Amino acid sequence: MADEPLGLTVHSMPSPQQSIDGSAVRRTTTGRWKMVAVMVCCAAPVIASYFTYYVIRPEGRSVYGELIDPQRPVPALTATARDGQPVDVRSLKGQWLLVTVAGGACNALCEQQLYFERQLRESLGREKDRLDRVWLVSDAAPIPTSLDNGLRGATVLRVPATQLAQWLAPASGQALEEHLYVVDPMGNWMMRFPARMDAKGAARAKRDIERLLRASASWDEPGR
Repeated sequence: MADEPLGLTVHSMPSPQQSIDGSAVRRTTTGRWKMVAVMVCCAAPVIASYFTYYVIRPEGRSVYGELIDPQRPVPALTATARDGQPVDVRSLKGQWLLVTVAGGACNALCEQQLYFERQLRESLGREKDRLDRVWLVSDAAPIPTSLDNGLRGATVLRVPATQLAQWLAPASGQALEEHLYVVDPMGNWMMRFPARMDAKGAARAKRDIERLLRASASWDEPGR
């Protein structure tokens, strides 16, 4: 058989600049995917807890409180503490909150709401440190000293009603003062209990709060 000539194909080598540019693109793409992965890992526990609470519900289980959709993040509101110091309401983030709203004079309904707040928190037992009681005073009326004992351990802040309307809202036909509100540790108002809740309703509200605490146990810790 006759020998065939050996054919050679010569390919040009990439320039140093092309190699550098290609490496930079790969590093940028890899870095972006890593950043996305980190963000997903951080958000996953929160997403999973809400998915568990909102979506995966055993048959026959109902939610007493009304879920707020979309949730309302706490706005930049400046409140006044009982000692007269200004407080950024956003500083309340980092803890589950059970919130009531009422004027400083605190009528019979206000006293009942504060009582249910206190009882609901205490009924949580060792989980109670994950929930703070908050009273948002909506006017300039002085707070009766007779309430001091019951308010021990609660956060009391004055926020004008016009500013509160930027965040919280009552059900149709109801007043802001007639509800208890639940705010998650990220500062999102996410639940509103029915107006003028009674003792039976408070027992159902307790079950809702317990479910929320269980669903968020993987990412929420006591204390702010």
